[in-house]
Amino acid sequence: MTNEKDAEAQPQKRTLTVFGPETEFDGVLEFSDDLIITGKFNGRINATGNLEIAKGAKCTVEKILAKSIVISGTVEGDIEASERVEICNGGSVKGDIATARLRIDNNVDFEGQVTMLDKMPEENLFASASAEYKKAMVLRSDVIE
Repeated sequence: MTNEKDAEAQPQKRTLTVFGPETEFDGVLEFSDDLIITGKFNGRINATGNLEIAKGAKCTVEKILAKSIVISGTVEGDIEASERVEICNGGSVKGDIATARLRIDNNVDFEGQVTMLDKMPEENLFASASAEYKKAMVLRSDVIE
């Protein structure tokens, strides 16, 4: 029998999907695990998982949204990754990049602008500020009475 602590301690299994070199996809793609594109993609990607665009792959996009994006192939269009973007040796990106972390290797073709995103704090700042505000109000009401 598995207890809850053991279940939480074990990493969750992630599904890896590969679009092969002969695959051509047009449209909107949504996924939550990991995807590797080795063929051609045209459209928009809205993902909460990780994306890899392999060497030889060609993606023409309106926008790619993902957790992390590793590019060894060619991307034309805007990219946004909540965690990181990595453009590997031989990769090509023509479009704007927005991410918290960026790594660009040697021998990369990049044309666009970069916006560095702030990582969200682990703590909910609004909740703690609210608690402090309530505490201050309680202290003031004690003084007024």
